[in-house]
Parts: sequence; C-alpha cells; structure tokens
Amino acid sequence: MAKTVLKTNQKTEMEDRSSLKGTLASVFFLGIFIIVTWVSVYYLFVDRF
Repeated sequence: MAKTVLKTNQKTEMEDRSSLKGTLASVFFLGIFIIVTWVSVYYLFVDRF
C-alpha cells in the first residue's frame, strides 16, 4: 500500500485586504432610507386625521 505524504510546509496566511468603508456607506444609506420611509408614512397617517 502506498503511503500518502502530506505537505505541511505551506503557509496559510490570510491577508485582510477588505475595506469596510463601502459597508459603512451602505448601512448609512439604508438607515437614511428607513428613516425617510417611516417619517413619510407617519406624516401620511397624521394628515388623514
């Protein structure tokens, strides 16, 4: 039976190249959209009475 040889000399270094600036901007835009939507629905509700 043949023996399997495992190579353990490989470096498994992960570099953190991801920037979270785009994520922060997306969250801000989503938050602003939700706030504007809630405020507009509130004013529509208040305007009916």
